[in-house]
Amino acid sequence: MPYLVIVTLLWAFSFSLIGVYLAGTVDSYFSVLSRILLATLLFMPLMSWRQPPRLALGLMAAGAVQLGLMYLFYYRSFLLLTVPEVLIFTVLTPVYVTLIYDLLQRRFNPGYLLTAALAVLGALVIRFDGLTDSYLLGFAVVQGANLCFALGQVGYKVLMERYPGQTPQYRLFGYFYLGALLIVIPAWLLLGSARYPSTNLQWGILIWLGLGASGLGYFLWNKGATLVNAGALAIMNNALVPAGLLVNLLLWNREANLPQLTLGGLLLLASLWINERWLKTTSIAKLTKS
Repeated sequence: MPYLVIVTLLWAFSFSLIGVYLAGTVDSYFSVLSRILLATLLFMPLMSWRQPPRLALGLMAAGAVQLGLMYLFYYRSFLLLTVPEVLIFTVLTPVYVTLIYDLLQRRFNPGYLLTAALAVLGALVIRFDGLTDSYLLGFAVVQGANLCFALGQVGYKVLMERYPGQTPQYRLFGYFYLGALLIVIPAWLLLGSARYPSTNLQWGILIWLGLGASGLGYFLWNKGATLVNAGALAIMNNALVPAGLLVNLLLWNREANLPQLTLGGLLLLASLWINERWLKTTSIAKLTKS
């Protein structure tokens, strides 16, 4: 759980940095490519290349979906929606996480779905008025990102459970980024434009997002996903919503309804408490931690 909490705080700033400083001015495909390339370079010196082919290919597939495809949807959504709208439309991610995990495990755990549903309710309480005209298309794009993010992190969790203790995860994670590069390089070559960063601030944000939010962040998030059950993982996906909104409110002076934000955050904490105290003591909710 500490890994997921740390990354939640780390990623809380990413939404606003992208929406305020990059969206609409820097080509989204170049932004995605630069982030993943920097993250790849960060882990390349640590790579252990002698791995079972299925493990290596599985890690690349997880990275291609969770990072490569997800980022293509994610950055596009900022051209259609405001930062708060993007955050609000991520509330279905916990449901995707629980259902995909159950599907891969060939079972159905209603307890996980219950806590995920409570987390969704908490995030839905935090809503904004005045949605843009393109919000329906934006909603669909964000759901594409949510599905990719859920599928990738659950796939990584299951893969690590099937290869326990093979090699330290930090020596394997370069495969994750290599898989993402296989998606974003062709996308940039085919669809990218010449809108590159024009200020030192924009370059600095891209470097931070690549090394910090993507490089360190995705490693810690996925490692954390292997240490918790599917219910806790689903809930922590929605903790990004109030965290991101709070950062957006305090630093970029966006309008927000503080009572709704507080109530939604309390519901998220309640769902986490139920998962930790109740589901862990129920045999249907026990999972082997890798």
